[in-house]
Amino acid sequence: MHLQAQTLTNQFAPSVAPLKSTSKSRFAYPDGCRFRRFSFRALKCSVSAISELAPTELRNVKPFPAEVSRTIMELSSVGTLSSLSHEGWPLGVGVRFAVDQDGTPLLSLNESMREFSIDRRSSLHVQLEQCGLRTPQCTIQGSLDKPDNKMNLKRLHTTWKKRFGEDINEDLLYIVSVERVLQIDDFGEVGVLVNSSDYKTASPDPLRNFAERLVNEINTNNAEDVNRFCNIYADLNFEFTEAKLIWIDRLGFDLRVFSPQKGTFEFRIPFPREVTDEKGAKSTFNGLSQQAWEVERNFQALDFEKVKQFKMVRPLHSLE
Repeated sequence: MHLQAQTLTNQFAPSVAPLKSTSKSRFAYPDGCRFRRFSFRALKCSVSAISELAPTELRNVKPFPAEVSRTIMELSSVGTLSSLSHEGWPLGVGVRFAVDQDGTPLLSLNESMREFSIDRRSSLHVQLEQCGLRTPQCTIQGSLDKPDNKMNLKRLHTTWKKRFGEDINEDLLYIVSVERVLQIDDFGEVGVLVNSSDYKTASPDPLRNFAERLVNEINTNNAEDVNRFCNIYADLNFEFTEAKLIWIDRLGFDLRVFSPQKGTFEFRIPFPREVTDEKGAKSTFNGLSQQAWEVERNFQALDFEKVKQFKMVRPLHSLE
């Protein structure tokens, strides 16, 4: 069966009224990131048919660490530049930065530059908060250098002005020559090292510039669909009272659920196919929403394996 996506205007078709803010949420997030409480149990369905829009093999498909790092750098404009001082002390300063077409950070430094060590070894740490729920981060490791030729210098001037709307003093312009990148999904998690070549050849996520708006839109207007996704597309063996979309990218979206008995868990639902623009993301979301609604009402059955991989974010005792 082929499901036709709903006609889209400027937003998703809301399945429930806009959500009211509440300070009782276990997730406790900023405005636009709060949601109602629901109590759902994992739905058990028979298997007999398949929809073309359904993921035929639900698995944890996610962007590579190099792509995630490039996305973080593209969406951010401030970070912490760290190095060793002449006396050997670690020194970190907040800086503004822009990124070149291959992800090379360019910085505007002032007199604090004189405090850094002479060998120029440095790191630039950057964080990206996602709806107050998760903070992926990357640390660029390399050497702090001046642009090597006039052509590069002119291009960097253009990049800086496009990002900040102002010219940059050539004497204060530096770049971080990327040698490797440490990418971490969130606080307290193990990082992954990305080499310079993989980082520079990776592309930032095509949904990055509107991902946060879409996430807030879905969490506000489509909370019932988000809860239904957890029941239909994930093999949860426990009750949950809260569910929330964290982020969306070209390959799928990440969700977080809270269970009074188990704690907080995170998992990923991949798209049936890659999406590259806002229209495609909305169309795919609405298609999955329609299918989940039909399965819930036994109008059609599942014919794929549900998501079974869940990451515990916080055990129950840490939330009490």
